[in-house]
Amino acid sequence: MSGEGAALTREEAFARIRLLRSPNVGPVSYLQLLRRFGTASAALDALPDLVARGGKPYQPAVPGRIEDEIAAVRKLGARYLFHDTPGYPAALRQLEHPPPILTVRGDGALAERPSVAIVGARNASAGAVRLARTFAASLAEAGYAVVSGLARGIDSAAHAGALAAMAEGGGTIGVIASGIDIAYPPENEALQEDVASRGLLVAEMPPGTEPLARHFPWRNRIIAGLATGTLVVEAAPRSGSLITARLAAEAGREVMAIPGSPLDSRSQGCNHLIREGAVLVQSAEDVIELLVGFTGTPRSRFREDEPQPFDDLAPVREVDSASIAALLSNAPVAVDEIIRQSGAEAGAVQMALVELELGGRIVRHAAGRISLA
Repeated sequence: MSGEGAALTREEAFARIRLLRSPNVGPVSYLQLLRRFGTASAALDALPDLVARGGKPYQPAVPGRIEDEIAAVRKLGARYLFHDTPGYPAALRQLEHPPPILTVRGDGALAERPSVAIVGARNASAGAVRLARTFAASLAEAGYAVVSGLARGIDSAAHAGALAAMAEGGGTIGVIASGIDIAYPPENEALQEDVASRGLLVAEMPPGTEPLARHFPWRNRIIAGLATGTLVVEAAPRSGSLITARLAAEAGREVMAIPGSPLDSRSQGCNHLIREGAVLVQSAEDVIELLVGFTGTPRSRFREDEPQPFDDLAPVREVDSASIAALLSNAPVAVDEIIRQSGAEAGAVQMALVELELGGRIVRHAAGRISLA
């Protein structure tokens, strides 16, 4: 993605929010549309014709709904950040598909601090909760921003530890899967308000959005993208924390884990990460040693597994949405694999995928994968 640009006009900012809130427009298709048409206003004008190719009528988000959303954001004391404008977190902008629009409350300067994500189990053991709180406090004291997801267990302990020990510019950043006005879980309402008041609260979903299961992987990519390194304190296999670790590795960030007993299922995820190349850490000093002067080349060797290719298919001579849809199934597959299988130009495949997404025929998954809806 390009670097920081100029501030937007009020009209273009409004059009960008409207574009992203329009039916079936996700973060990836939004960026593709903006790249193709230059402005959100032009993209909105083009949407009905793009979707009409699939034989369906299309209506972008109505302006009144956007006006209501903007009023709600202002009433909450929050603000918007756009991916290519001043104030947007530089580390997050480096992702291949950064969140196009964020809603934030609190101290934006924290997002430019050296940062560490601390994630782990919701049903964490007492020992792991204590470790998360201790690590977070030490890192905040050393000037780091501790990033986590305001979930039960490890996340809550990390935020609490960082808030209790804020010093030297350090603090905490909470990333949520709901709208910025929704606290989840409900028992963390006071903690979330504390993060927003004394740290930084970040949401990608519009105000009023309840957290759904499909939102959490997208939230996890923000957690991984904000941080120089991700530390997993305790996690079961196939947990959301391991998704965050994989996304961090994919973004070229450091991946760290605290080892645990092989007899405790909640430690199996961390032990697996270490076996696969994550760096074993036992103290906050170990974390700081890894991240001081980080140049973009992580010491960890943990990487997302390579996607399994389809059976060989004959490449198509011309690309359209129907030929791309024929390469897809209900199993998520990497976009790069679809481009390779199609034999077409990457840009043409990406726009065919945008048309399919606008028509509600595909689903985007974290880590750049897609499947049929």
